[in-house]
Amino acid sequence: MKIDKISLDGKKSTIEVLDKIFSAKINKSLVSSVLYKTNSNFKGRHAKTKQQNEIKGSTSKIYAQKGTGNARHASRKAPIFVGGGVAHGPKGELAYKKRKLNKTEKKLSISSLITEKNNLKNLVVLADFKDKIKKTKEINNLLNKFSIIDALIILDKLSKDNIYKAIRNIPNIKVTDINHFSAFDIVKYKKIVFSETSIKELEKRYAWCKKFIYMIKYYFL
Repeated sequence: MKIDKISLDGKKSTIEVLDKIFSAKINKSLVSSVLYKTNSNFKGRHAKTKQQNEIKGSTSKIYAQKGTGNARHASRKAPIFVGGGVAHGPKGELAYKKRKLNKTEKKLSISSLITEKNNLKNLVVLADFKDKIKKTKEINNLLNKFSIIDALIILDKLSKDNIYKAIRNIPNIKVTDINHFSAFDIVKYKKIVFSETSIKELEKRYAWCKKFIYMIKYYFL
């Protein structure tokens, strides 16, 4: 399929893109599952308290079972004593299940979301930023010119290096490269912006994946 590409001076042209990325079947249940797993795995669960068996110290009985007039106790490590273990406290990351998220799920969810953005006219393709932009005001004027507000901007390495310092302080704009974005990022922002080269890099990744699967089936199955 063909989509519009906008040069930095505002001229429009069209480029050919892969249907399986920009015109894919939208699988909402898969997207929901991927977002749930991503969010679950992202949460830091670092709080941890020591249970009775993790407290260092003697395991000997405090005093005789009978004859002292006191309640029967075994060890100072019991939760009722100061310095003892904590009953039913948080157990840290190991107590939580890490939800598996494979590469195919990630790719299909991203293609579903990109297709949805394209259908809603919230996808913009810009020409590469070949010249370095140093002023935040300059890049802000450029974004306003193309109505790029609340956007995830996915660029090739050269374009990112040329504008990153100028754009990084603009609110509701995130600039990243093809290797560091997820379905969660796409959902978070209203618009998604690609450079021409970043689209080619994304297509290579999907094409390589298809070729790799074909080779496995051919040689091993």
